[in-house]
Amino acid sequence: MKEQKHISILVPSGDAVLSSIIGTFKAFNAANEYMMHIGKTQAPFFKVQLVGMHAEETSLYQGAFIIRPHITIDQLTHTDLVIIPALSGNIPAEVDHNKDFVPWIIEQYKKGSEVASLCVGAFLLASTGLIDGKKCTTHWIACDNFRQMYPNVSLVTEKIVTDENGIYTSGGAFSYLNLVLYLIEKYSGRDVAIYCSKLLEVDIDRQSQLPFAIFGGQQTHQDDVVQKAQQYIEQNYAEKITIDQLADRFAISRRNLERRFKKASGNSPVEYIQRVKIEAAKKSFESSRENINEVMYAVGYSDSKAFRATFRKITGVSPLEYKQRYNREMVN
Repeated sequence: MKEQKHISILVPSGDAVLSSIIGTFKAFNAANEYMMHIGKTQAPFFKVQLVGMHAEETSLYQGAFIIRPHITIDQLTHTDLVIIPALSGNIPAEVDHNKDFVPWIIEQYKKGSEVASLCVGAFLLASTGLIDGKKCTTHWIACDNFRQMYPNVSLVTEKIVTDENGIYTSGGAFSYLNLVLYLIEKYSGRDVAIYCSKLLEVDIDRQSQLPFAIFGGQQTHQDDVVQKAQQYIEQNYAEKITIDQLADRFAISRRNLERRFKKASGNSPVEYIQRVKIEAAKKSFESSRENINEVMYAVGYSDSKAFRATFRKITGVSPLEYKQRYNREMVN
C-alpha cells in the first residue's frame, strides 16, 4: 500500500475564492473514494485538511460564507503538499493579510513539502521568494500587476500548469482544477486522474489559457509618451503602423521608444500592435458573419500566412478554431 499523502489547503485570512478551496477538497476526496472502490487502497490515500493561521471561523468571499480550518499551522508538524487557494479582492492587501503564512510555507518547503498555488494564489506564493527565477503562471487578468509586484519571477502567461522543483502554479479561475488533476495523477496514477476528470467534467491535459485571455491594453504605467503611442495604436490598428512612424509622431528616437515601451507595457511596440490587431480580430470572430480573410483585412493584415501565424501565437488556436468555439451561429 502506498504511504498516505497529507494535503494542506490553506484557509486565508481576509478574502479568498471559496470555490478553489471547496473544489480542491472535493477532487482529492473523490480520488480517495475511487481508489478505495477499485481496491487500489484500503483507506483514504489523501488526508486532506484545511489549515488556517487561527482556529476560529473565517469569513470568505465578501462575508457570504464561513469556513472553519481543521488545524492551525502551529499544530501541523508535517505535510506533503501545501495548496494556496485563489485570493480575492484587493490582492496586494490580501497578500499582506496573509503574510504570517509566508515563513510557515518556506519552512514546509525546506522540510521537503511541495507547494502549489491556484490562480491568483500565485501572489502569496511569490511573496515567499520561493519562485524567484522560476516559472510561474496565474490568471491572465492579473499578469500586469504580478509582473510589477514580482519582477524576479518568470511569468509564463500562456500556461495552465507549471511544475518546477516541487512548486506548482495554475492559470486563472477554474483552470485550477487542471493543476489538481495533474497532482492527483502524479501522486496516485493516470487512471485515478482520468476518473476524477470525468466525474468533475474537466478536460484533462489542457495546456494553454491563451484562448481565454482578453488583451486589456497594459496602461497602468506612468509613461505619458508610451500611453499616447498605445492610444494611437488602438485607434488606428486597421492601418499599417511602423515603429519609425510612431517614433516620428511622438518626437522620440526609435531605440528610446522601444526601450520605454518594453519597460512600461511588458511588450515591444511590434508585439503591442500585433496584440491590439488580434484582439480586434477575436471580437469580430465572436460576433460577426465575416469570414477569415475579411476580418484579416479589417484589422490591417494583408498576408494570410502572417495573420494566421500571429493569431495562433497569441491565442493558442487558429482563426477558424477560435471562430468555431465562440461564434454563436457556428456553435449552434
